[in-house]
Amino acid sequence: MGLHSGAPVHLRILPSPAGEGIVFRRTDLDSYAIEATGRNVAKVSYATSLMKKGVLISTTEHLLSAFIGMGVDNAIVEIDNLELPILDGSAQPFVEMIVRAGLRKQRRKRSYIRIVKPVELREGDKFIAVYPYDGYSVSYSINFPHPLIGRESFEVELSNGNFLREIAPARTFGFLRDRDAMLNMGLIRGASEQNAIVLTDDGIKNPPLRYPDEFVRHKVLDLIGDLALLGRRLLGRIVADRAGHAMHTALVSKILRDQSFWQESTVDDEDEREIPGFREPASVAERL
Repeated sequence: MGLHSGAPVHLRILPSPAGEGIVFRRTDLDSYAIEATGRNVAKVSYATSLMKKGVLISTTEHLLSAFIGMGVDNAIVEIDNLELPILDGSAQPFVEMIVRAGLRKQRRKRSYIRIVKPVELREGDKFIAVYPYDGYSVSYSINFPHPLIGRESFEVELSNGNFLREIAPARTFGFLRDRDAMLNMGLIRGASEQNAIVLTDDGIKNPPLRYPDEFVRHKVLDLIGDLALLGRRLLGRIVADRAGHAMHTALVSKILRDQSFWQESTVDDEDEREIPGFREPASVAERL
């Protein structure tokens, strides 16, 4: 079921040739293809959506985050409705699907976007930036006026299975007091206590949390998925403060518009093993 649409949906992930990237196909619309790249970004208020020639794919961030965390560069994603399934509200079910299917290393060298000079965006008290760095790390801060959240910060290096252990299980969350207003906006029609953390004014309606700071970890999960729309894996250090989907995708757009910020890079196999974020596909299941 889609989180916002409430619509039933089936999803299937298929292998794809090297260099093709991540491509969504709407099987209910003659398998119309929408590439997971920044040029196809559409609405980005409460979820990241892609649109091409009027065809929509919504709430892509959790699956794209799982792809980055698992080292998947090329895949075809078939869905038969407009929104990806929310499952349990995290990336963990997608990770488990990928582990069960297995990964295959392809012959073409992986292509990276290597950040070579800082890119910063600020909007009031919101901030996001990416800085040159030889690996891929994220530092994120949030601030919600709620007794269980307040100001939370989390930093992670996407290496050595850290995504699987520290990020993938973190679920989306929402406030019970916002429920009616969001339903009136046509949102969260598929939300439930099975696919989101539901916050009351002073607690949680459906405990327990998976991490004490699960809220900020889920924001990191969203960010990783949104930055997957660069179309290639990133080499850089991300710093974000109260950013959200709109600023995540605005950063993607700014990077892609100006190639002076980055260089396309390929890395030999032996050198790639030294890059934080690289993992051998065969070892993923053992780490999980």
